[in-house]
Amino acid sequence: MKSPIILTALLSISLLSCAKETPQVKHKSNMSSSKENLKNIQVVNEEDPICHMKTAEFLKDTAVYKNNTYGFCSAYCKDEFKKSPEKYAKK
Repeated sequence: MKSPIILTALLSISLLSCAKETPQVKHKSNMSSSKENLKNIQVVNEEDPICHMKTAEFLKDTAVYKNNTYGFCSAYCKDEFKKSPEKYAKK
């Protein structure tokens, strides 16, 4: 009887610890294309490395890491990237 309870507890703990690694990004509910979007900038990523949103339509900010320019959908995602760029940069 103790084995299923212990196994369930261990599984729950491991799932919760994995879930904490994913950044909780809160975007505006309506992110339509506007003049604020950056145009004609070449970036090495097709999607935001933090929230995985496609950046082609919503490129708001960039950051340079190891001579590569990375695009982001928001300043929040750029700030998260700058905290630990080696974690998110293309290998």
